[in-house]
Amino acid sequence: MSRTRLPLAALSLASVSALFLAGCSQSTNASTDTAGDTAASASAATGTKPAPFGKGAVKVALVRQSGAGDYFEQWGNGAKAQAKALGIDLTVYDAQADNAKQATDLSSAINSGAQAIIVDHGFPSTIQPEIDKAVKKGIKVVVYDVETTTKGVISTKQDDASMAQAVLDVMGKELGKDAKVGYVNVAGYAALDKRDSVWKSTVDANGWKQAFKVGKVTDSTATDNVPLVSAALTQHSDVTGIFAPYDELAKGTVLAVQNKKLQDKVKVFGADVSNADIQNMTAADSPWVATAGTDPSAVGAAVVRTTALELAGQLNKTSVEFPAVAITQDFLKSKNIQNMDQLRAALPALNLSQVSTADWIANVAH
Repeated sequence: MSRTRLPLAALSLASVSALFLAGCSQSTNASTDTAGDTAASASAATGTKPAPFGKGAVKVALVRQSGAGDYFEQWGNGAKAQAKALGIDLTVYDAQADNAKQATDLSSAINSGAQAIIVDHGFPSTIQPEIDKAVKKGIKVVVYDVETTTKGVISTKQDDASMAQAVLDVMGKELGKDAKVGYVNVAGYAALDKRDSVWKSTVDANGWKQAFKVGKVTDSTATDNVPLVSAALTQHSDVTGIFAPYDELAKGTVLAVQNKKLQDKVKVFGADVSNADIQNMTAADSPWVATAGTDPSAVGAAVVRTTALELAGQLNKTSVEFPAVAITQDFLKSKNIQNMDQLRAALPALNLSQVSTADWIANVAH
């Protein structure tokens, strides 16, 4: 979303920006993983490690609400690689769309002896009580794309408003004023709700006529949105653009447009970016003409660095936002970009190398 997680993220993933949202299969056990992403490398740290990083591994729990698509896999790989570079013993829990399980996972993390807990996406109403318990117990808590009212919690997130605005600016240039448009989104996820606010103001500013709004988040979000969008297009085949502000929603929208053979008439505008998204956007006759996003691997790593700074007493802020960039189909094709590695090379700002860092932190490069 941004994954969003989410991810929604991402829906984050509540969030699940980016949710970021629902998983492919249910995970039942926590796993400890220090291997990280073998494709990532870390720059050397030059400073002296502060407490608690100077004496052995630091125990951190990552409690996730991940979703379908490679956004969440890349986010997790970035987090694992950065944890390894910092000497963090990272235990990962993933509820994969089961809200009750995420609450149970968070309770397990609290009782595991973790010095810090990272909460990646989730519904506030489900996990808020456990976040309160963690903070009262003295555990550092860092959330990604989760709205929480608990004092002392560090909030990290994609800048979802600017992300939506970036792609909607492109949509405005492509469609012009007074266009008839469609909308594919789901309420209740922090990242998607923020993107929704920008959508509403953009619709008003451009005089667009919203013909339909559909969308749902499931454990197969892209597939399950195809019939919803197809049905909407049957009634409103004269729309000229559709905004689907989460990449799994965008994938389903693209398939529906193609199934209705409207790819020459209807343009799709999404959010988030991953290998699969790039392949989708650059495929022959793809109607997905623009997205905006962050690098999920870089975001996962930056969240872990933020957590490390908070543990060391060096963060000195309560929130960290990760800026997004607009990415068009024309840009991808003109640069012959086929994957995230090539996109990172073309857009170095995606690496977030200057976000949440210090001389004692070995930054992971992606």
